[in-house]
Amino acid sequence: MPILVTGAAGFIGSHVCHHLLDRGQAVVGVDNMNDYYDLALKKGRLARLLPHKDFSFHQIDIAEQGALAAALTGQGIVRIVHLAAQAGVRHSLDNPRLYIRSNVMGHLEVLEFCRAEPAFEHLVYASSSSVYGGNRSVPFSEADQVDKPVSLYAATKKTDELMSHTYAHLFGIPQTGLRFFTVYGPWGRPDMAYWMFTRAMLEGKPIRVFNNGEMWRDFTYIDDVVKAVVAVLDKPPAADVPPNRLYNVGNNRPVRLGDFIDILERLLEVKAIRHNEPMQTSDVEKTYADMTALERDFGFRPSVSIEDGLKKFVDWYRPYSKQ
Repeated sequence: MPILVTGAAGFIGSHVCHHLLDRGQAVVGVDNMNDYYDLALKKGRLARLLPHKDFSFHQIDIAEQGALAAALTGQGIVRIVHLAAQAGVRHSLDNPRLYIRSNVMGHLEVLEFCRAEPAFEHLVYASSSSVYGGNRSVPFSEADQVDKPVSLYAATKKTDELMSHTYAHLFGIPQTGLRFFTVYGPWGRPDMAYWMFTRAMLEGKPIRVFNNGEMWRDFTYIDDVVKAVVAVLDKPPAADVPPNRLYNVGNNRPVRLGDFIDILERLLEVKAIRHNEPMQTSDVEKTYADMTALERDFGFRPSVSIEDGLKKFVDWYRPYSKQ
């Protein structure tokens, strides 16, 4: 039976599709192909998937009522990796309705699709480290209070977690939410700092450095993230009541933003022109994942260092961008 991956043309989604296909599973991918960032990048990711005989694709807006059911009912889908969402913390300040539609209504439609499948096995969905808000107790634990988001993006992701808990309680739908911590790597998103810094530095342009570089992020390489997603997908929360779990997916080694730029300078052999700016109100000073639960339940440990991960990104980025 095929596995449904929403957001299949996205950064994490496309990598998850490749991993599942490589291990011999059929994958149905859906994506709305919106233009939040350069569509050529999404089309490029999709072009790498389409030749695979076990991959099929539907361009669907999952937030449209009944769209998933209309396209996919009868295909025997009992496992879903739900990664489709409107990304970007700062963008949510300017386009709040877009985030409610994509992230909240979209998640609801996925839950309703699961509910209609009597033999449904497992929904794995993307949450975010943003739900921890301004939490100053580090590392961030799944047991921490997360009821004070500092961005609308974070509020939508917390809403998704609450809806999932409700559907698990009411309808017994097995679910696992994953709180991703700053995912990076080849074929990533051009609105993320590592991509913007690399492009600007190679073009000799200044980079915006918030809070004088005194910010820490738990950068997590894409291959580690994919391994975590697939490991969790294969092990539904059968014994939990309700069958609903949450896990951090991070690197457990926060990196100072200033040091992160130093590493890029060495890899690119370019000196960054740093423009220091105050920290924005939607930002948090530090993210740091407590990975105890994921290691305990799945034996998972991230393995890619920030130096190795950034090198892999740079080695991909140069030929991709022709810089």
